Amino acid sequence: MLERIFKLKENHTTVRTEILAGITTFMTMAYILTVNPGILAAAGMDQGAVFTATAIASAIGCICVAFMANYPFALAPGMGLNAYFAYTVVLNMGYSWQTALTAVFVEGIIFILMSAVNIREAIFNAIPLNLKSAVSVGIGLFIAFIGLQNANIVVGGATLIELFSVEGYNQANGVSAAFNNVGITVLLAVIGVIITAILVIKDIKGNILWGILITWILGMICQVSGIYVPNMELGFYSLFPDFSNGLSIPSLAPVFFKFDFSNILSLNFVVVVFSFLFVDVFDTLGTLIGVSAKAGMLDENGRLPRIKGALMADAVATTAGAVLGTTTVSTYVESATGVSEGGRTGLTSLTTAVLFILSLFLSPIFLAIPSFATAPALIIVGFYMLTNVVNIDFNDYSEAIPCFICIAAMPFFYSISEGIAMGIISYTVINLCTGKVKEKKISPLMYVLTLLFLLKYILL
Repeated sequence: MLERIFKLKENHTTVRTEILAGITTFMTMAYILTVNPGILAAAGMDQGAVFTATAIASAIGCICVAFMANYPFALAPGMGLNAYFAYTVVLNMGYSWQTALTAVFVEGIIFILMSAVNIREAIFNAIPLNLKSAVSVGIGLFIAFIGLQNANIVVGGATLIELFSVEGYNQANGVSAAFNNVGITVLLAVIGVIITAILVIKDIKGNILWGILITWILGMICQVSGIYVPNMELGFYSLFPDFSNGLSIPSLAPVFFKFDFSNILSLNFVVVVFSFLFVDVFDTLGTLIGVSAKAGMLDENGRLPRIKGALMADAVATTAGAVLGTTTVSTYVESATGVSEGGRTGLTSLTTAVLFILSLFLSPIFLAIPSFATAPALIIVGFYMLTNVVNIDFNDYSEAIPCFICIAAMPFFYSISEGIAMGIISYTVINLCTGKVKEKKISPLMYVLTLLFLLKYILL
C-alpha cells in the first residue's frame, strides 16, 4: 500500500529510509514545541494550549503535504512570524492576540485562493534557475548560522557577532553564566559537529540522527557527572525527560477559535495581514526551492512538479493552525535534514506528522532534546546545501552577482524572504541596466515582483 501511495521505487527510496528521514526531520525541528508556546505566552496566550495547537497544526501540515504533493517537506508554525505576532502586533502595536490570530486566519484564506489560481506557482517558476541555486546556498548558510547561534558557538559582541567566550556570552545577554552550564554546552555542540562529520564521511546510515542522539547522550553523561549543571534561571534545563506532570495533553480551549473581527477593516490590520502574507509566501518558496534543488527534484527548467499541492498544504495548514490557536504554518528549512538522510516522498512527511502527534503524549521526551544537540545537524545540513554553489554560472557576472547578493542577504539579514527580495531586485535591475533583458528572457512576473519588493521597502 505504501508503495502505491508514495511511489517509493519510482523515487529510488525505501520505507526504512523514508521513516529514518522523517524521524531526523522531526528531531531537528522539535524545538518548535518548546519555543512557539514560550513566544506566544508573551502575547498573553495559554502556553499549554499553544503547545497542543503547535503539535496538531504541524501534524496537519505534514499530512497535507504528504498526500497533496508526495514530497518530504515538513511544516510547523514559522519562527520569526511567531515573534512578529507576539512582540510587534500584540505588544508593540497594541492589538489583542485574538485580533492577531484573526489576521493569521485571513492570511490563510488568501493563501488558499492564491494557491488555487496558481499565483504562488507562477512566482516559483518565474525565478531564474541560477537564482534558485543561490537560494539553496543562502538557506544553507542561514541554517548553519542558526545552528551556530543555537549552540552559542557565536554570540553577540562588539563586532556584532563573535566566537563564544563565557565573558562575551554574559556581556551580550546580561547574565552571569559559567562554564558548567553555557560553556560545556558549546563544547558539546562542537564535539557533536565533529562526530556528525565523521559519521557523514564514513557514510553511516542515519548519520545526522545519530549525531543528534550521541550529542544528547554525551550531555546527559556530563549532567550525571556534574560537569553540566542546569540553571533554569539562565535557560539551561535538565537534559533528562521530566515525567513529573504525567502524560496528560493540555486543553486547546483557551486558544481554540478565539477570533476577533472588530478591527478587520482598519488600515493597520491590512498591513499586519500583508506582513504575514509576504514573509510566509517567500519563506515557503525559498524553502521549497532550496530543499528541492538539493534533493534533485527540480526538472530541467528549474520547476518543481506537483508544487501546487505543496503550496496548498501550506495554505490549509496555516488556516487550520489559526483555528487551533497558533501562528502561521510554513514549510521548514529543517526539511533539508530529512532530505539529506535520503527522504524523497510524502512518507517522510507522514512519519514526521506521526511524531508530532506522539509528542502530545510523550512531550517530556521530545521537549528534553537540547538545542546544542540539534545544532550540529543544522551546521552539517548547511554544508550539504552549500554544495549547490557549483550549479551557479559564475562566468556570467549578470547572473553571479545577483546570486551572491541573494546568498549573502539571507544570513546577514536573518531572513530567507529578504534574501529572495534582494536577489530578485538585483537580478532584474542589473540585467535591465546592462541590456541583457532579451537575452535572458526575463519573465514579466519578475518585473512585477521587483516593483512590489521596492514598494515594500519604500512604504513599510
